[in-house]
Amino acid sequence: MMNVNLTGVFLTLREGLTQMTGWGRLISVASTAGLKGYSYVAPYCAAKHGVIGLTRALAQEVATKNITANALCPGFMDTDMTERSIQNIMEKTGMDKDTARVTLARHNPQKRLIQPSEVAATALWLCSPGSDGINGQAIAIAGGEI
Repeated sequence: MMNVNLTGVFLTLREGLTQMTGWGRLISVASTAGLKGYSYVAPYCAAKHGVIGLTRALAQEVATKNITANALCPGFMDTDMTERSIQNIMEKTGMDKDTARVTLARHNPQKRLIQPSEVAATALWLCSPGSDGINGQAIAIAGGEI
């Protein structure tokens, strides 16, 4: 869990930073799990908290170099990973699939799963003109959950 979700991000950011000369945008993918935590996935939450801390520290280091570093923190998304979370909930609690899915969607005040396109749009915004002052942020994409 830590190797993929924290060390992998560290190695990617480190390599990305070597490619940036004069301008750049470093964007890590964390999770609302890194902002608040969830039951049954403590190792995942720990790794995502680490991603946010890493990103915030890196943002301070690159702040004077016309480079920014930010973390995207989506809530539960409509992806295969969420399907695995639903299976985990079913195994741990005995809930059926539909009830487990609704339980995850309830975390979002909009009562829905986040679409991958919403996360992509946020990343594109961070790379667009006008986002120069956004640095060291953990941006929740979660319908108001955080």
